[in-house]
Amino acid sequence: MDEILKFFIKVGELKNMPRRGWVLRGIKNPESIADHSFRVALMAWILGSKKNLNIEKLIKMALVHDLCEVYAGDITPYDSILSTDKKKMKELLKTWPRFSKAKKKQLAERKYKKEKEGLEKLIKNLSTKLKNEIHSLWLDYEKRLSPESRFLRQTDRVENLLQSLEYWEKNKSLPQKSWWIQASELFDDPLLLDFANNMDREFHHTNKPKH
Repeated sequence: MDEILKFFIKVGELKNMPRRGWVLRGIKNPESIADHSFRVALMAWILGSKKNLNIEKLIKMALVHDLCEVYAGDITPYDSILSTDKKKMKELLKTWPRFSKAKKKQLAERKYKKEKEGLEKLIKNLSTKLKNEIHSLWLDYEKRLSPESRFLRQTDRVENLLQSLEYWEKNKSLPQKSWWIQASELFDDPLLLDFANNMDREFHHTNKPKH
């Protein structure tokens, strides 16, 4: 039980780790990684129940998908192209970063390696059974090995989009274009596409996103 307690204490640090994308955008008191994971799990359960998916697996996967960030931190697509020039950075954050296939692969491999090491460090002292289950769920999510992981990858982005809309509603100067570009490129699940359209209507009162 001592090792489980230490694990819970370490995981608790995610409550105080702000999501880096919002920090870069200057959001005051941004959501934490734990805040994000909580709503992702809730969305995965409720939206996933409308599909033929293993809900227990889906919820567990949602709860563990960002545990690696205790040590790896929250890595964003912008990290490799950050600018110290505030004006350039502001413009950069207005759109979705583009990379060559080779660069994209390199960044993905670097991110995967860092996060895998972070997860393994976090769970190394847990029982073999629990350690293997967490690792297997995380690997499934990262590699998109199952219908549950493929659905959850998109649900994770849907939650991100919803959070961006909530921040935008409070501050209309917050750029929205990058989030809708990301959504158009990463969503293909009919249920989640319909849900995203509902979010659009709720916040923009139209069928088309306002950028």
